[in-house]
Amino acid sequence: DLTGRLTVDDGALGDGYGVETAPSHAAIGLLARTEEIRAAKVVIVVAGMEGALPSVVGGLVDKPVIAVPTSVGYGASFSGITALLGMLNSCASGVSVVNIDNGFGAGYLANMINGL
Repeated sequence: DLTGRLTVDDGALGDGYGVETAPSHAAIGLLARTEEIRAAKVVIVVAGMEGALPSVVGGLVDKPVIAVPTSVGYGASFSGITALLGMLNSCASGVSVVNIDNGFGAGYLANMINGL
């Protein structure tokens, strides 16, 4: 269950921050930790449903945001395709998208960015 959970990277990949959250009520927790998230070199955002969260985070930070659509969802999520398309259409600058459920690819890319 990803609902309302914000997690800090354990440092294994460097200065990163992961955001795992679902409904919009969790945005309050996100906003409360904005400064902590802004301190990261790169942010990985995992989201399902309409995939809007990476755009929100992208508007809050001036660092790269890696968006990971999940196949988990209900309604018209179409196994992650809805979130993927929403993320690909993000207007926020600095948001890049990996494939559905590709947390490994997001972590690998974050590691590469941290090495720059």
